[in-house]
Amino acid sequence: MIQEIIMPAAVVGGLGIIFGVGLAYASKKFEVKVDETVARIREVLPGANCGACGQAGCDEFAESVAAGNCKVNGCPVGGQEVADKIAEILGVEAEEVSPQTARVMCRGSRTVSRTKFEYNGIEDCAAAAGLYGGPNACTYGCVGMGNCVRACAFDAIVIVNGLAWVAESRCTACGKCVAACPKKIIKLVPKSSQYSVTCSSLDRGNITRKNCDVGCIGCGRCVKVCPKSAITLENNLARIDPYKCENCGECIKVCPTNAISWIRCEDAVANVL
Repeated sequence: MIQEIIMPAAVVGGLGIIFGVGLAYASKKFEVKVDETVARIREVLPGANCGACGQAGCDEFAESVAAGNCKVNGCPVGGQEVADKIAEILGVEAEEVSPQTARVMCRGSRTVSRTKFEYNGIEDCAAAAGLYGGPNACTYGCVGMGNCVRACAFDAIVIVNGLAWVAESRCTACGKCVAACPKKIIKLVPKSSQYSVTCSSLDRGNITRKNCDVGCIGCGRCVKVCPKSAITLENNLARIDPYKCENCGECIKVCPTNAISWIRCEDAVANVL
């Protein structure tokens, strides 16, 4: 009776020892060595896994930076602080990070723009835009159904009166909203840029004005008054080069439709919405 109990226990115990030794050997034999540099870089990253750096996530970015395939200032979410820490780990000099922000190049809310029809489909910008260009009379403007809001992991975007607004002080320039917008009217611009033509219409001026009260009609007045030649007119739409603009504000004084926005003021509004 005792032998019947001892023998199975001995067999099980022996197998346990054999398997344990085997697993210990396998763990050493097939051990994946962790690069300490990669681990240290990963520790200083913000962990947003947003893909704004061009990599699949923070782990891949850390590996790419350590291998020299990505710049130390390649994380827009971490900004200058993270770039400096990575540079210190790698023993290199950090390049200056120019903070960017997402900006909606449209101000055609329901108050100032017209619609073609009432949309009763699913709340998705791409789905709505696929139906005759969307319910708005201006086919270039914001659809306002929140694809960008759902894509933003930082609660930096709100929809007010059918229009997306970015609270730029919260924006990390991850670019997810840019990718999510089917109209491609969200752009990444330097945070230092205070003035933008917040319109994307390429229609002739008379058609734009018919569709929206605050659309750019391509009159060219802003082009003429800009002392730095930072504004160009192409395809009936004025555009401000944020890298040439010195924020003098002369353009906004002459715009007859208020298509040029002073972002500093608007950001203050978006933050309390």
